Amino acid sequence: MSQPSRYGVGGDGSVGPADTETAISLLQHGEISIEGRLVQASNATLYCGISLDGIQANCVYKPISGERPLWDFPDGTLAGREVSAYVISEQMGWGVVPPTVHRDGPFGPGMVQLWIDHDTDVDLLALSRGDDPAVRRMAVFDAVVNNADRKIGHLLPTTSGHVYGCDHGVCFSDEYKLRTVLWQWRGKDLTDEAVEGLQRLRHAFGRDGLTSRLTGLLNAEEVQATVGRVELMLKHRIHPYPPEDWPAIPWPPV
Repeated sequence: MSQPSRYGVGGDGSVGPADTETAISLLQHGEISIEGRLVQASNATLYCGISLDGIQANCVYKPISGERPLWDFPDGTLAGREVSAYVISEQMGWGVVPPTVHRDGPFGPGMVQLWIDHDTDVDLLALSRGDDPAVRRMAVFDAVVNNADRKIGHLLPTTSGHVYGCDHGVCFSDEYKLRTVLWQWRGKDLTDEAVEGLQRLRHAFGRDGLTSRLTGLLNAEEVQATVGRVELMLKHRIHPYPPEDWPAIPWPPV
């Protein structure tokens, strides 16, 4: 019997269009085998192998049944928010979230995301405090999805300089809850790249295709609030300021 081929991100550290199609098919239809649990996570987060038609990879599986109830987010909605973050990332054209799907698994339905082997030689603290364009891109993305928990450890830099983000379960509230370690650009002008990404989102929402993709993952108020954030950022073209009545930095920040 031939050995299965190993699937992972491309040599440049990012997942291209063809690779993304393969990854989504693998994540959506592959057989999941649980290999361990990431014990630092507050919700059930399982490290798994996944295989399909001779291709195998590693992934993260977060079953809805393992979600811890939160006072400010409806129960059983975190997996849908993770998938919504991936959808937004792809529509912006930035690929800041690894391929992610919503599917059934060994412990019921949940989120399944491609595992990213990040560059362990990168100083994450320095990366989070610097002026790296890839991290600045992440800050704009977080403002769009209203990320309430961008910690330093949620940054996944690759050897090429591409930076992914993970753990987007507490995003998309219809109330302004942006809480992040990436405030160094607050009040500064958005880059041309950021404006172009936001314009792509506006166009996608305008065609209503993006709204349809998010239906069932988020409620109607959350979708409309996302549209509102995009419009607000395009109107003012600056990075947002911290909320006045909400902690600006997650705890712990790492």
